[in-house]
Amino acid sequence: MPAIELSNGDARIVVRPDLGAGLTAFDVLHDGAWHPIFRRVDPFTAHPFALSNILLVPFSGRVSGGGFTFDGTFHTLPRNVETEPYPIHGNGFSAAWDVTSVSADLITLTLSAEGPGPFRYDATMSYRLQGAGLVMDLSLANRARIRLPYGAGFHPWFVREPDTTLHAPARGVWLERSDHLPKAHDAVAAHPDMDFNRPQPLPARWINNWFDGWDGKARLQWPSRGLAADVNASEALRQYVVFSPAADSGFFCFEPVTHPVDAFNLPGKAEAHGLKILEPDESLAVSVRVASDFG
Repeated sequence: MPAIELSNGDARIVVRPDLGAGLTAFDVLHDGAWHPIFRRVDPFTAHPFALSNILLVPFSGRVSGGGFTFDGTFHTLPRNVETEPYPIHGNGFSAAWDVTSVSADLITLTLSAEGPGPFRYDATMSYRLQGAGLVMDLSLANRARIRLPYGAGFHPWFVREPDTTLHAPARGVWLERSDHLPKAHDAVAAHPDMDFNRPQPLPARWINNWFDGWDGKARLQWPSRGLAADVNASEALRQYVVFSPAADSGFFCFEPVTHPVDAFNLPGKAEAHGLKILEPDESLAVSVRVASDFG
């Protein structure tokens, strides 16, 4: 199915059902002009990592060791991106989703997935335009015959400008190794240029870190445009990832997620790091609202 555009007159999005139910745009209208909140990309792009938003299901981030052990069984996870040495972000972001309903301001899509690895799940995704904002709702149900640890999240690429600031209070931060797996966990206060407990610019360098102890609320500001966006995440999303390769990259990712990278293999039980243990037929639901304002 080709790209589908929704508009309510205050906001608009472009959805790619065939490419992970991802987005290629999220814009808001002000003074007769459309302003991007998420980066604008080619609506016909063929690679999900070139989108404006992807869905993270049935897990977020990379998984080391070729898989994970749960309830005494090792479950293999295959690599799924040619340029990545580890499996990453599950498979929802690259699958073709079915459109079940669409209107001017709401689209609902579904996916029935066999894999990756032991995962079997049904997922439902809806994008809803709400004034000059966007509500994203994602739910999944475990169809496997065994209980398994599931995760979920959203991976939007926000516009990055020289004066962009982020305010997203958190207590802890995971530091990354050269292969982008977790190296150590530390207090945010020990890393001033990543301490978003107050509004501040993003570091003028590579950043790819995941934060915990978050209350689910964040504010992004683009002062030169007089634009701001408030992010409100549901209860299960109490961690986030910040990624941007450089100060001049033109984008940064602020990703509300249920768990850190490689949570399956971190010390302690999977659920201790935010993964949700779902019995057969149990469900997990997450949502994020991004509301913009010009002040």
